[in-house]
Amino acid sequence: MTQEPAIAFDGVVYGIGDLGAEFSFRREPGTVTAILGPSGAGKSTLLNLAAGFLTPDSGRIRIDGRDVTGLAPAERGVSMVFQDNNLFAHLDIRTNIGLGLNPSLRLDAAAWAQVENALERVGLAGFGKRMPATLSGGERQRVALARAFARRRPLLLLDEPFDGLGPGLAADMLGLMLEIRAEVGATVLMVTHDPDEARAAAGEILFIARGRIAADAPAAGFFERRDLPDLEAYLGGAAKN
Repeated sequence: MTQEPAIAFDGVVYGIGDLGAEFSFRREPGTVTAILGPSGAGKSTLLNLAAGFLTPDSGRIRIDGRDVTGLAPAERGVSMVFQDNNLFAHLDIRTNIGLGLNPSLRLDAAAWAQVENALERVGLAGFGKRMPATLSGGERQRVALARAFARRRPLLLLDEPFDGLGPGLAADMLGLMLEIRAEVGATVLMVTHDPDEARAAAGEILFIARGRIAADAPAAGFFERRDLPDLEAYLGGAAKN
């Protein structure tokens, strides 16, 4: 029996013409894919379609073989980590993570223990009563990863989650994300603008240009390719940043 892909986009179209996007791809369970491309190419559009924040005009999105095209984000079995952490500023860290398990916070003792375990896992044991404003940027990003770890969903979506953290801290956070991914057994789609981050984390690359997948290939040797003008232009711009 053939295993279903962890996620599949089948002729997914969003928007119209040059302003629209069209994606078809599939990923096997447990893989890590970096999504790269110039600004405005459609990287976040792809991720938001996968998460359910956007609904395609046509085509189908399947997760573990289930058609989720019309389902809300909470019904899809995904976790998403944003660049801005997406934490509620008026709620303590423990509650922010608990909301990821149940939006109404109807959690039993075992669920709250899961929250505490997630905080410990990301090096924030004892931080549960702290407010987001009292944490550093790196600590807030650890909370976002703790929430994803506590949810233990099979699909983890990351939208430039380590941007602006500084090279050393970003590398630490990337390593932590990969450890958590391995423990949960999740499939990862990660939007990044950093080729080095993609090299370090991903086994596969989706390169997006003008709302289309210009390349879907293994990460090994990808950035040395010379047959993709869009990639050469992107890497030239990235080298100047």
